Amino acid sequence: MSSNSESVQSDDNFISARQTMIEQHLRQREITDPRVLEAIARVPREQFVPPESQRFAYNDCALPIDCHQTISQPYTVAFMCAAAQLTGNEVVLEIGTGSGYGAAVLSLLAREVHTIERIPALASQAAERLQRLGYDNVHVYTEDGTLGLPQAAPFDAIIVTASSEELPEPYQVQLSEGGRIIIPLGSESTGQRMYRFTLNNGKLSEEVLGAFVFVPLIGKYGHPSDHPE
Repeated sequence: MSSNSESVQSDDNFISARQTMIEQHLRQREITDPRVLEAIARVPREQFVPPESQRFAYNDCALPIDCHQTISQPYTVAFMCAAAQLTGNEVVLEIGTGSGYGAAVLSLLAREVHTIERIPALASQAAERLQRLGYDNVHVYTEDGTLGLPQAAPFDAIIVTASSEELPEPYQVQLSEGGRIIIPLGSESTGQRMYRFTLNNGKLSEEVLGAFVFVPLIGKYGHPSDHPE
C-alpha cells in the first residue's frame, strides 16, 4: 500500500473515531449544543497530541503533552464551550492554551479568540500548530494568565482551564456586560466545581455546573509556582 493510501486510511480512521467519541462520550453525557458538537467534529484532536499518543486521541481522557502538561479530555472542552453559550460573534479569552486544542474549538464558535499560556515553549508550539491548521482568528500570548489580557478587553467570555480557590479579580473587570466566566473553583481538600459567572447590570451572578478536577491556576492571582519555567 502506498504512503498516500495509508495516510487516507489513517485520516478516515481518525474521523470515524472522532464521530464515535462524539456519540458515545458527548451526546450521551448531555452535550447537545449543535454548534459545539459541530466544532468538536471539525477539529482534528490527533494533531494536538504527540505522535505516540495519536492512537488515543479520541479516548475521552486527558493526554500528556510537552512540558509535563496535559490536553483536557474532549468532554471537558465541550462542556466548558457549551457553558459559555457562544453564538459566533464573541471575543473570547482562554486561560491555559496548552496544545491549542481548546482554542481551536473555540475559534469555530466565536469571532475572535485570545489565549494565554504561561509556558513559552508550549505557547510557541501552539501558535505554530494553530497557524498551520488554519485557525487564523486565534491569538496566542505568553503571560501570567491570572492577570487576564487588559489590552484586548473587554471579553464576552473568559474560559479558564485550571482551578483557582477564588475568582481572580482581573477577570471580573475585563468582562463585558452580559459576559460569562467559566472557571473551576476549589482546592484538593474541598473539591473543585465548575462555575459560570454572568455579568448583568454590573453585578456578577454565579451558577455551579458540576464537579471537575483540574490542575492549579498558576500566577499572581492563583497558586504560586513551585517550578519556575
